[in-house]
Amino acid sequence: MGEIKNKEFTTPSQAISSPYVVMKFLIIRFSSIGDIVLTTPVIRCLAKKYPEASLYYLTKKKFEGIVSSNPYVSKVLVLNEDLLETIEILKEEKFDAVIDLHHNLRTLRIKQALKGVPFYSFNKLNTQKWIYTTFKINLLPPLHIVDRYLQAARPLGVENDGEGLDYFIPEPEEVPQEDLPLSHVHGYIAVVIGAAHETKKLPLPKLMELCAQIPYPIMLLGGKEDFDHGQQIASQDPVKIYNTCGKFTLNESADIIRKSKLVISHDTGLMHIAAAFHKTIFSIWGNTVPSFGMYPYKTSHKIFQVNHLWCRPCSKIGYDKCPMGHFKCMMKIPVLEIASRVSEDLKILGT
Repeated sequence: MGEIKNKEFTTPSQAISSPYVVMKFLIIRFSSIGDIVLTTPVIRCLAKKYPEASLYYLTKKKFEGIVSSNPYVSKVLVLNEDLLETIEILKEEKFDAVIDLHHNLRTLRIKQALKGVPFYSFNKLNTQKWIYTTFKINLLPPLHIVDRYLQAARPLGVENDGEGLDYFIPEPEEVPQEDLPLSHVHGYIAVVIGAAHETKKLPLPKLMELCAQIPYPIMLLGGKEDFDHGQQIASQDPVKIYNTCGKFTLNESADIIRKSKLVISHDTGLMHIAAAFHKTIFSIWGNTVPSFGMYPYKTSHKIFQVNHLWCRPCSKIGYDKCPMGHFKCMMKIPVLEIASRVSEDLKILGT
């Protein structure tokens, strides 16, 4: 699609009143899995507001597949290691507006290079997060991060349609029924045992206890780095528990989640993918907290966390190990209660 045809219009707000204008928007979010999935309402709502527009998305190469199948995205652009190369590509595209949902030094350099192009940036609230993790004083607004992302696009007339997150799986990456174990073809629970940081994950003994107490087939999900833990968990009952960690692509893992009865997950990207499929989510939190605004969005969920722990939250992201050494935020998670609540939900579902 082309650029603005009538040079009289210099900003999107001026251009939307003309039926002869085709807009070209760029959305920026470099990483990571969960953060990119959380931007999908912005993509969809922008496409609804400007149905004739071209929507481009700039991200890192390893996350390209998350948005490449999104029907609202015209083209995915990949962030090069050399930022200047990326900037030159962006200049050639002649965008009418940029929605910056990453907002860091690299996007600032892009903004400076694309002179005259309106930029609408997301406020990361890093100062408030630092105060929260350092002094345990919560000054963050009581808004989900999705709603904060959408605030960045509000000057363009974009409004939240209330439909939640999106995730689109290409048909070739759907998991065939015959690839599932026979014990799981009639239904299973997805248990996400991985996370980007160790302090976001239940320790192995707690995961083993949790899975042992759930009287229903379980599919374990995680990366290659979670395979060994998955094998130890599955060894308790190899018929009931199937370890998929490291065996499937991200989209295939997403399909396993889509076909599950419900999902148990840490604060991870797969949790947000589960929310995109409107799954009931049992959400387990360690060093991070739901009040950061990244809890499951627009789907039924139950939060499990250790409240009133003086050292929590200790980081907005996570650590390789508990900085205090005791790891109470995960060691005190009531896994028996989680298993009991899962059983209750399964009865409601009639399984």
